Amino acid sequence: MSDLQRRFAPFRARMQAEALPELFIETFRHYYAQLAAGETGAIPETEIEPVRDLPDAESLPEDMARAGVDHLPQTVFIKLNGGLGTSMGLQKAKSLLPVKEGLTFLDIIARHALHHRIPLVLMNSFNTRDDSLALLKNYPDLWGDIPLDFVQHKAPKIRQDTLEPVSWPANPALEWAPPGHGDIYTALVTSGMLDALLARGYEYAFVSNSDNLGASLDPAILGYFAENRLPFMMEVANRTESDRKGGHLARRKRDGQLILRESAQCPDEDKDAFQDISRHRYFNTNNLWFHLPALKRVMGERGGVLGLPMIRNSKTVDPRDPASTPVYQIETAMGSAIAVFEGAQALRVPRSRFSPVKTTNELLAVRSDAFILTDDYRVMLHPQRAGQTVAVDLDPKFYKLIDQFDACFPYGPPSLLRCDKLVVRGDVVFGKNIALEGEVEIINEDPDPYFFDEEQAELWLGHHHHHDSHFFLSES
Repeated sequence: MSDLQRRFAPFRARMQAEALPELFIETFRHYYAQLAAGETGAIPETEIEPVRDLPDAESLPEDMARAGVDHLPQTVFIKLNGGLGTSMGLQKAKSLLPVKEGLTFLDIIARHALHHRIPLVLMNSFNTRDDSLALLKNYPDLWGDIPLDFVQHKAPKIRQDTLEPVSWPANPALEWAPPGHGDIYTALVTSGMLDALLARGYEYAFVSNSDNLGASLDPAILGYFAENRLPFMMEVANRTESDRKGGHLARRKRDGQLILRESAQCPDEDKDAFQDISRHRYFNTNNLWFHLPALKRVMGERGGVLGLPMIRNSKTVDPRDPASTPVYQIETAMGSAIAVFEGAQALRVPRSRFSPVKTTNELLAVRSDAFILTDDYRVMLHPQRAGQTVAVDLDPKFYKLIDQFDACFPYGPPSLLRCDKLVVRGDVVFGKNIALEGEVEIINEDPDPYFFDEEQAELWLGHHHHHDSHFFLSES
């Protein structure tokens, strides 16, 4: 028995006890071998060069949209639905949160798929599966010959000091971690979903995160992908200052292949170059297009292990306890498969195709009248805003968790249609019929909540000429 086999044996035993499929165990062993050999997954600046120019979704010829409509019957809509929304205090799938006109993320996704008459498939986690499928019972037309979901795997956490499986008897569930959304390729195979789709004639998959309301099915993009016979395509958008810390697209020097570099893969000495948005201009929206027959072929050629770049994440076994055992979580990113498929491409898309709801700040903006829900179930900025989103900055002490947030807006969100920026500090409860305009800052320095009503809003806005309003709400 080799040293690697000996060291991996307890992981194999643990994973087999959880009935994890052999292909996933082999995939995990592939990355464990890299970790044990001292690899970090780092991609230094010296090995890559910036991506200068890309084809642009906003200037695709009109016939691409017609071609896309022709390819819709061979297309499937896959949504990553494994997230629990714990950062907002949710204990259920984040996609079950009401987001617009009383509809949840998942309602809107389901109706969008039905509008285009294409199957919807969720990649669930063990935590999100039951609740999500229960909601989809409201949409019997989605329940066709393709299963509605498949489930991502789970990976053992690894002790940093000994590289052994971590033990945490206080809460054994914390001994496991999600393997990152790069697991989608393995899970499509082990679940039988890839073969089920191919057997029924599906060729194209559009994959995106369930909390990205901008990731609608665009026939022109589908047409471009299909007509150019691409194996894999990533939608990328221009990086702004707010995207400096996120992953970026690059080109490998040795062979010109497009790759993705995440922040966890950047050596410390290259952080400045990584965050230079004029050098590395594009970020991955995580809206991806797969050619399913190409995926099946490449997985076959590689023995089922796609070999995505490893991401070594340093954490503690209990993420809420910084004094608990330090562990590595081995993860992979779905978009990093761009480095695996020869001939893979990236397409520049407008920022509107990337509007994830990660915090209650974004949730307030989307729930407000600054965004609309279209007849074909797309959530987009109101046309009057001319593409300018509204910047919302709510006091995390009072608005971070969804229960607190909902309690502060008992009558729903204020009108933000003409608001450019809203900053709230302190505990402020909003009344009904409030319309905010320009840049508004509301500050309550009292420990008690302050009820901000329609009369105050009108008085202050009239006094401050709509452009720059500061409300200091203090009764003392």
